Amino acid sequence: MQAGDDLPSLIAGAAGELRPDDVLVIAQKIVSKAEGRTRALADVEPGEQALALGKANDKDPRLVQVVLDETSELLRADHGVLICETHHGFVCANAGVDMSNSPGDDVAILLPVDPDESARRIRAALAPARPGVVISDSFGRPWRLGVTDVAIGAAGVVVLDDLRGRPDAHGRELRATEVALADQIAAAGDLARGKASGEPVVLIRGADRVVTDDDGPGAAALRRPHGLDLFR
Repeated sequence: MQAGDDLPSLIAGAAGELRPDDVLVIAQKIVSKAEGRTRALADVEPGEQALALGKANDKDPRLVQVVLDETSELLRADHGVLICETHHGFVCANAGVDMSNSPGDDVAILLPVDPDESARRIRAALAPARPGVVISDSFGRPWRLGVTDVAIGAAGVVVLDDLRGRPDAHGRELRATEVALADQIAAAGDLARGKASGEPVVLIRGADRVVTDDDGPGAAALRRPHGLDLFR
């Protein structure tokens, strides 16, 4: 995959006939590569903050500078990890900057500029079926070990199922439950393909319960507002 490649055409050619009740779970890296969201470390000049953070966390200061460039707020730096809020509003390790599966030894892959818009473009290009699209990436979680894939971009799927006000199995009113459906879809896609499979797109069939006619609010609806963030 190279910058400028027609990703929807490649997906359509591999998937065959798509249906309106399909959902495509697409790995973030293939979207980023197609959109040219890469940086060669040889072209990066680290600043003072990057040099200091690199030394303190045993990281290449050039890579740290790339992370800082993708960061709106650095929340913590410890154990070799920078916890950042990205310009999108994601809170994640290293601002989503990664060098695994990159096109070169010293090339960093960045998150798409607007993953929801990327998902909308891919969905529109796959007319007339217009399946749901979820762009996924691996994120850590503050209360649990390990990473799992979450939705960083979405179009045409219900991203958040608000169960508040509905009864539970015993008739009691649910007061706090919201289900992150798009994240569950992303995790299911990653479970099907595995991290080293070389399969960047997973087709989930028969997902009519979560596919919508309109593109919807996208994965942006899953971001917790600052006022509800108990860690700040």
